[in-house]
Amino acid sequence: MRSRDKRRSKGGKFVRLDEWFQAQPAWATLKPGPRALYMELKRRYNGGNNGRIPMAAREAAVLLNVHRNTVSGYFEDLEERRLIRATKRGHLGEGGHGIASLWLLCELPSHDGKPPDLGFQKWKPGEKPVTKTGRPCHDNCAPGRDFHSETRGPSQ
Repeated sequence: MRSRDKRRSKGGKFVRLDEWFQAQPAWATLKPGPRALYMELKRRYNGGNNGRIPMAAREAAVLLNVHRNTVSGYFEDLEERRLIRATKRGHLGEGGHGIASLWLLCELPSHDGKPPDLGFQKWKPGEKPVTKTGRPCHDNCAPGRDFHSETRGPSQ
């Protein structure tokens, strides 16, 4: 019979998802793509780097085998549900080399000792995301304006 120590030494890394976390509506109603992205982010968590977990959109797209435009929606879904938060946004660095965004997993304490955010516990299914501005992006989307009646022309 094997001893427990031998089994543990042969095992690799794993990603832990606690039962209480999986029961949260923010996680339970999440589509598979954003779930996979969360798992990739959590794989990079080493116990002391929460808030400094690097992941660029292009890198995530390669890891998940999807287009880079698709994976940006996955990041948005996770942020809307308050499961992750960007602590530093990626940008184009010196010499044209990109700098990846740094992410915080809201279920875990941050690298500087702050307690977990747990904002995802307040998320409700069907909740509308908070927009940055209250104004429409162009005139045809103004509230109370019927775009379809204006484009049909005179009725016969």
